[in-house]
Amino acid sequence: MNYSKQSLLLVAALMLGACASNTAGIAVSSQGEMRVDNRSLARHLALQNVDARRVADMIQGSALLVSQSSGDLHLQYKFTWYDANGFTLEDEASSWKAVKLHGKQQLAISAVAPNPEAVRFEVYVREAISH
Repeated sequence: MNYSKQSLLLVAALMLGACASNTAGIAVSSQGEMRVDNRSLARHLALQNVDARRVADMIQGSALLVSQSSGDLHLQYKFTWYDANGFTLEDEASSWKAVKLHGKQQLAISAVAPNPEAVRFEVYVREAISH
């Protein structure tokens, strides 16, 4: 293989690597426990006012997404619900929801538990997957 073909393959590999998305994000539980899996995102986004309330026999969870960036943030979030024993409830049924935050914008998000067995939740936010 000559030098120009090697260079072309290296450039192609680097371009493919740039398309790979970092799906790690930040999470906060209804007990206030925070987990940061993506420090870069955590510098641009804060999760605040995480709260829960009863709506009939279900829990409704809410959180405030706060952009700390001057540019747009393309995000996805997901609520995961847990029973009293710490098992996830209908996790496969819940999907990621896309949101776009403009510079310094705040957005309240919420969700209702899938069934009355839910006693706590975690909200996870990640950068939107793009190719």
